[in-house]
Amino acid sequence: MSRISVRGFAVASATAVTTVGAVVGVASGDTLPSNDNLETSAADMTLLADIPMGEQAQVQVSSLAQQADAQAAAADDTARKSAEEAARAQAAKAALDKKEAADDKVAADRAAAQARASRDAASDTIGDTTSFTQQASYTVAEVKAIARQIIPADQFQCFSNIVDHESTWNYRAQNPSSGAYGLVQAYPGSKMSSVGDDWRTNPATQIKWGLKYMNERYDSPCGAWEFWQANKSY
Repeated sequence: MSRISVRGFAVASATAVTTVGAVVGVASGDTLPSNDNLETSAADMTLLADIPMGEQAQVQVSSLAQQADAQAAAADDTARKSAEEAARAQAAKAALDKKEAADDKVAADRAAAQARASRDAASDTIGDTTSFTQQASYTVAEVKAIARQIIPADQFQCFSNIVDHESTWNYRAQNPSSGAYGLVQAYPGSKMSSVGDDWRTNPATQIKWGLKYMNERYDSPCGAWEFWQANKSY
């Protein structure tokens, strides 16, 4: 009895009742059902009566496996879409970083070109001190006025900052320990003779040499000032 499904049992019971009714009908004088009807009822009982429990379990396992496969496929699709989105985002970021790097290079090249132009303009006057009348002595204001005529405007403040710390604009300043001399404290002071033999007494000669030195070694007076702030010398 345990191998008969509930549905099969119900159908079998209903069929049995129908058969009994038919017999009772015959006893009451009713017409006996035909052989065809009896054979059909018997066939129904045969088809529905015996469904093994193991097969029912297999059907359930198969259904769960199909559901698991569908969920796995959905998860794979979600993972694929996430990976594609991440790849697109990474590509977009790489493109943006590349553009920013290119923009930075353009800006750096432009700044370098401007610095070279400033150095070239300054180089045209370096070594030429004839445009400044030699004096017996100079005040700080006069020395600064000369420097403003020689140093590019965008570099003057940096140059001034260095001179403030090195000599306080005293063109005759000399370090008693090292022998460094002049506005920019050239060491030794005789280096400034490459611009003019009057390096000891002419602030214009010292300023031009100082500008040449800063351009060649630090790219500009502002480059020299940046180095000075970090090292307290240049």
